[in-house]
Amino acid sequence: MTTFILALSILVTAYFVYGSFVARVFGVDSNRPTPCHTLADGVDFMPMPTWKVFLIQFLNIAGTGPIFGAILGILYGPAAYLWIVLGCVFGGAVHDYLSGMISIRKEGASLPEIVGDELGTTARQGMRVLSLVLMILVGTVFAQTPASLLGNMTSGWALWGDGNPVYIWTAIIICYYILATLLPIDKLIGRIYPLFGMALLIMAGGVFVGLLFSEGNLPEITEAFHSHHPTANATPIFPGLCITIACGAVSGFHATQSPMMARCITNERLGQRVFYGAMIAEGIVALIWAAAAISFADALDVEGNTPYEKLLAAMTNPATGTANPAVIVNKICHDWLGGVGAVLAILGVVAAPLTSGDTALRSARLITADFMKIKQDKILKRLALCLPIFALSVGLMFIDFSVIWRYFAWTNQSLSVFTFWALTVWLARKGKCYWITLLPAAFMTMVCTSYILVAPEGLQWSAMAGNSIGLGAALTLTALFFLWKGKGAGSNADTLKM
Repeated sequence: MTTFILALSILVTAYFVYGSFVARVFGVDSNRPTPCHTLADGVDFMPMPTWKVFLIQFLNIAGTGPIFGAILGILYGPAAYLWIVLGCVFGGAVHDYLSGMISIRKEGASLPEIVGDELGTTARQGMRVLSLVLMILVGTVFAQTPASLLGNMTSGWALWGDGNPVYIWTAIIICYYILATLLPIDKLIGRIYPLFGMALLIMAGGVFVGLLFSEGNLPEITEAFHSHHPTANATPIFPGLCITIACGAVSGFHATQSPMMARCITNERLGQRVFYGAMIAEGIVALIWAAAAISFADALDVEGNTPYEKLLAAMTNPATGTANPAVIVNKICHDWLGGVGAVLAILGVVAAPLTSGDTALRSARLITADFMKIKQDKILKRLALCLPIFALSVGLMFIDFSVIWRYFAWTNQSLSVFTFWALTVWLARKGKCYWITLLPAAFMTMVCTSYILVAPEGLQWSAMAGNSIGLGAALTLTALFFLWKGKGAGSNADTLKM
């Protein structure tokens, strides 16, 4: 419990200390008008109350990520605590804050445009494609998952007749996605997101209380610092842990969402609360669920020698051999929180994916509108962009994602690599302290390069070879950055070509 409490304290303290430092580095100007005032269109650019912007941002970047990822990540051992804290404070929160604040300075620009301005035309085009693919993929899978869960829960309803409930729920979810993507942000997202965001925070608070009274033990950082993962073919603790726990530490997906709230925030001084604060909140949620999962498993009277083996066994389907963290979420909520927990569990495993899917598709519309320079003030213009996006999403639902999805986590973290380097260039050109993003940029470059080389779904090289090449890639890009900077970085037209 000592390591957990210490980690929790560091996260809270970091918001006030390091968060304030990052805000000073950026150079907040509270007198500068924000896009919600200068470009108000009643659809995407719209001033909203800070508490509502915070909760929408929190749910946009969270969903089930800090729950499921943390549960799978704690299988590696107490090193998960270390990654959540360091990754969140020095990586994810900085990544989310600066991408959101730079978007404000660039009149609400979406991520590909921000990256393109700093890293060049090739990076801009690549990020447009990569971001759109990710957004459509997220929207597709996060429709399939809750549809399957709801279909199983309602399979006996006479209301469906002879219809397949999964298909019916999929159709309902798609209709909801269309509305969430087309309607002004305050009409649907602005009304239901704060409720779901509060539900996730209340659930985490309830689980935290249950954790304090749990009979299971919590691992301490003083334990043997190696991978405790029970599965022999799991990737090494580095870089496997850094890919497994994305939401709650560092996630490239977040930078596609921050510009959405950059169009609604009313003053630059609120950025620390909204962007840095939402990421710290997500890190706290991830920390709580990682600790809760291993403590709950340790107290289980099931076959297994270590709590890690018990946890993996408790959430593994014997028929398929796949681990589903939703099983543990459901058990913890029922056992620790009772009837209220059952409701919150449903919100967690059903509603949370929906709120990631709908904003992903909305982001796809905004990204497309930005590079095609199509104003979104008229619903027919929004519909024209949405139709091909939804056509692709629906079409992908008929394809087996079992292979493609394995690469999603790596692709997501690769997105953060481009974002970090773009943020570093922006800071350097402005004469600001670029080290706050240069170090995480180099680290995540090593993570993503190493992972694809050593992972079971990658080239399956040895950890020594993968990590050596990953380190080489990080050092090479760092050298290129300093070479570019040494040639006189500072012109707004000067970009680091990637």
